[in-house]
Amino acid sequence: MDLMVLCVVVILALGFDFINGFHDTANAIATSVSTRALKPRVAIMMAAVMNFVGALTFTGVAKTIGSGVANPAELTNGVEIVIAALVSAIVWNLITWWFGIPSSSSHALIGSLAGAVIAGAGTDSINSSGLLDIVKALLISPLIAFAAGFIIMWILKRIFARSSPHQVNKGFRFGQIITAAFQSFSHGTNDAQKAMGIITFALVAAGIQETMDVPLWVKLSAALAMALGTSVGGWKIIKTMGTKIFKIEPINGFAADIGSAAVILTATLIHLPVSTTHVITSSILGVGSAKRFSSVRWSVAGRIFVAWIITIPITVFMAYAVYWVIDNVFY
Repeated sequence: MDLMVLCVVVILALGFDFINGFHDTANAIATSVSTRALKPRVAIMMAAVMNFVGALTFTGVAKTIGSGVANPAELTNGVEIVIAALVSAIVWNLITWWFGIPSSSSHALIGSLAGAVIAGAGTDSINSSGLLDIVKALLISPLIAFAAGFIIMWILKRIFARSSPHQVNKGFRFGQIITAAFQSFSHGTNDAQKAMGIITFALVAAGIQETMDVPLWVKLSAALAMALGTSVGGWKIIKTMGTKIFKIEPINGFAADIGSAAVILTATLIHLPVSTTHVITSSILGVGSAKRFSSVRWSVAGRIFVAWIITIPITVFMAYAVYWVIDNVFY
């Protein structure tokens, strides 16, 4: 295998991780920035550090990504497949970032990898059971996050119903610093592993290693790429998440962060990739519904949901097309 081609894979994967950093991590700090619990620059730097720590802590999700969609050892053109998948996922992430739509980097990567495998090796090479498990996790986790956000906010409303709103918000504004850090850590534990998994997929496909164990250099480079991406910030998505769904107060941001971070970390512990974007947005929607159903701007939520629905089919098609170009132009 040409070392240069493999280097292209690593660069693209780290590029995806970098983009994921400013695309998805914006979700993790959106509520704390919008309520002014943290200044934007402080929030971004804290998120970058916690993402780095989280990314180095686990590798189970990376193994699921690397072998759940297809077996890289059985693909003779696995590296080209990975290149096509990464190009497709990166392009879609940039498009949705430009329009300020918090779409899922996870959906983009899974859809792109599936499309590239189908283009390069046929539908028989898809690991249907593994792909189904991943899709189930992607679909069910937002529902759980919505319920978690709703329940946590409902409980907090009952506990602080007779308290001074000013004092409550003052206390929870401090609490948001802790929950934003927890949120960023949980994001790193799940999202950075997707780039680790795709690089390891390529290493196995290229015959450089035989197992899906993630090398230390892959862990460090993916963690650093995500941390650097986070440090750039994703202001358009922060604005959508923090202000356009409903008017978030510190108690709401605290509840949303706790609910979503718990769901993401639980998924990491059972080695399942989830969309941190879907989970965080759903938790915010759940909190907003518990606060007052009519306070949620459901038209904005609907636009986000549309992006979620179309991401996988669009990226399947995009990756298929990119692989066709690679196969016919460069080989």
